[in-house]
Amino acid sequence: MDTFSKGIANVDGLMKRHPNVFQYEKFAELETSTGYSKVYFLFAASALLSLLLFAIGGTKFISDLIGFVYPAYCSFKAIDAADAEADVQWLTYWVVFASFSIVESAAAFVVGWIPFYFFIKLSFLVWLYHPTFLGAQLIYREVLRPLILPYMKKAQKKVS
Repeated sequence: MDTFSKGIANVDGLMKRHPNVFQYEKFAELETSTGYSKVYFLFAASALLSLLLFAIGGTKFISDLIGFVYPAYCSFKAIDAADAEADVQWLTYWVVFASFSIVESAAAFVVGWIPFYFFIKLSFLVWLYHPTFLGAQLIYREVLRPLILPYMKKAQKKVS
């Protein structure tokens, strides 16, 4: 079996494991009626959806969806869960996301000069919240906390 066929089989297996997400039955019907693999139809539907989203709002809209929809969903779940660790993860994500958005807006003139910035940004946003990496915690611990903590201590002294 060549690499391409293995890739198609892997995507087919993923579709089979998550039938509701990938609308497996509908793609299976298409495969039966046309003779083409349901994976091809999934790729075509994904490309069409991506083009539609790009046409509606451009790259900013797509990156906002990726940076907001899944994290918001997980935040809603974390609010109702008893797990305090999930609360910390998603609070940390939102602090890092907000900080990144502010820096990105302030440096908008530089952002336009960075090649493939859109793809770099999408990768960064996914890295921030992906359970394997939890990059938001790393950014908070190593960058934001050391920068902000001294100012917070001064502000607390003034309030006290």
